[in-house]
Amino acid sequence: MVRSVMRYVKHRITQHPDTDVTFEAECLHCEWTATPATDGAAVDVECMSHTGRSGHKGFRRVCTSFAMVVRDE
Repeated sequence: MVRSVMRYVKHRITQHPDTDVTFEAECLHCEWTATPATDGAAVDVECMSHTGRSGHKGFRRVCTSFAMVVRDE
């Protein structure tokens, strides 16, 4: 008879230490895109400036980060 031993270890997900979060945005009405940045506020300011110049009010915003699962010790 074969017996299995199961071990449960807690894990957590965390941002990868060698990467930054990147913020991006694109207009929903034209081909305009904001310059990707690690500062979300800078991207928001670019969106507001685009609204002031074009009257376009809709944007798709993306926040990209890299994560890894590690043991919770």
